[in-house]
Amino acid sequence: MCALAHEMLRERELHSFPFDAERISRNGIYVLFEKGEEGHGGPRIVRVGTHTGANQLRSRLVQHFLKENKDRSIFRKNIGRCLLTRSNDGYLPIWQQDFTARAARLARPAEFDAVRQAAIESDVSRYIRDAFSFVTIEVAEKDDRLRLEAGLVSLVSHCSECGPSGSWLGLHSPKDRIRESGLWQVNELYKTPIMEPELRTLLAPVARRSSGWRGGEHGT
Repeated sequence: MCALAHEMLRERELHSFPFDAERISRNGIYVLFEKGEEGHGGPRIVRVGTHTGANQLRSRLVQHFLKENKDRSIFRKNIGRCLLTRSNDGYLPIWQQDFTARAARLARPAEFDAVRQAAIESDVSRYIRDAFSFVTIEVAEKDDRLRLEAGLVSLVSHCSECGPSGSWLGLHSPKDRIRESGLWQVNELYKTPIMEPELRTLLAPVARRSSGWRGGEHGT
């Protein structure tokens, strides 16, 4: 089933940075692939995500790829955690904190460094834009999006044949579930996988693959 999901998803139009938002559905699921990560004979799924608000799929992808604010994107925060851990950077405890709320911003610790924070955000952006590509699946209803996202995440996390490479950045994550699953997420892992009939229905109307698929060179 995991191999089938990979095969069908690879038939969809591939997007990479800089992407044209007008070619992306307003509502749906996105599936990320990462340069150098292979599974089932090609690029492997490394994250499945969606959105809760109506018409926010494009906005969600912009938060990951364009807006340099890790408190609006747990994906960005996790990439930053790994970059800092890999370099044994003592700024990690500050990066881990959420400064979204006004009270949290006012109570920032003395160690907070706005210039350092911005530099890490730039490093995160550079990595994401260079390493990741994605496909999308149009799903209109919120409940359907959440159910299908969970089913795909569970399907991939249960698979023993598409784990991370030895050089995968996520192996530096302080989050056990990221390191163990080989996926850039901690929720919906190891639950009930999507079943084949629904998978085929979900992925049936596909766009032909773009020229972006070039084996290990995807995501450039």
